[in-house]
Amino acid sequence: MVASIHFTFEEMWEKIMACDSKYDGVFFTAVKTTKIYCRPSCRSRKPKKINVEFFHDIEEVEKAGYRACKRCQPEAEYSPQIELVRKVIALLVNQYNQKLVLHDIATNVGVSPYYLERLFKQETSETPRTYLEKVRIDKAAHLLKNTNRTNLEICYEVGYQSPSNFYKVFRRIKNCSPSEYRRVMKKEMKQ
Repeated sequence: MVASIHFTFEEMWEKIMACDSKYDGVFFTAVKTTKIYCRPSCRSRKPKKINVEFFHDIEEVEKAGYRACKRCQPEAEYSPQIELVRKVIALLVNQYNQKLVLHDIATNVGVSPYYLERLFKQETSETPRTYLEKVRIDKAAHLLKNTNRTNLEICYEVGYQSPSNFYKVFRRIKNCSPSEYRRVMKKEMKQ
């Protein structure tokens, strides 16, 4: 069984609004009014927030009486190795603020670092490192938008050891600095 992922409702809501495929299979979005469940990346019309609940396990969502979306087909497995990839994703998402190196991740899931990197890239189109960077930056963006913590506090909280690396990766992924991001998000929230 895959370790459960610790996301808040708001974080999962942000992922489905962005149609973020990085989290497919990690959690499922269920719509109370239609009794349908989807992947986070589903391109169907977005439901009202009040009508949504999230599940981490496909059996759990089906036991609750939901049926699979015909558009995104969340029940379909794409590869026999998806369980291994999900374990790695769970590890990266749950321990994003720890120092994680490929060798330790591979040891944790019981495969060689070379095999893990190749398989992970094949399934997600990313390396475990770039995936981890995106998870960290997503978490940082969430904190910048919803807290008053300083950029430096957020940098260390999301697992970066050096502020310069944090700023460089943040700019590469979000196309702006953390301060610019915060300013834009605060302005959007006031509208």
